[in-house]
Amino acid sequence: MSGTRAAIRYAKAILEIADSKKVASQVSADMALVSSTINTNLELNTFIQSPTINVEQKESALLAIFADSNAVTKSLFRLLMENKRFEILDAIALEYNKLFDIMNGVEVAKVTTAIAMDAALEAKVSAKIATFSNKKITIENTIDPAIIGGFILRIGDKQYNGSVANRLQVLKRELNN
Repeated sequence: MSGTRAAIRYAKAILEIADSKKVASQVSADMALVSSTINTNLELNTFIQSPTINVEQKESALLAIFADSNAVTKSLFRLLMENKRFEILDAIALEYNKLFDIMNGVEVAKVTTAIAMDAALEAKVSAKIATFSNKKITIENTIDPAIIGGFILRIGDKQYNGSVANRLQVLKRELNN
């Protein structure tokens, strides 16, 4: 079974358990913390990925690091120890939060900007988002100086390209015709 498919299965199972115990949002916060900690701490990531470190050590380290986590989150660590699958923990955390957002009617808007968004640009993006979707939206900002200015917005399979680079391309095509 591929890592991604396995991560989705684990995430679905953990979400079902968390939802039945009415702690899905607490586990979602745990999963966000687990993912960001793994991604910002190279030593922890290397530790989790290492095939030479035994799974009991991995579980006890995670239980110590995430001691304040919900019991459902801790049960995931136990399950990963039993199945020797700690290498997909980050993928499980990401999948859990995607499924949690879907369950709560939240969509992710991927916004690419040339520089970090300020209040004015965020207001423009929010106005454009309102024309795309009436769901609750979480904005995920990526910075790409190549777009020069403006923004590119993606929600699901819809895209709006309001970048300066795109406008220049359109102008170039018009001038060539």
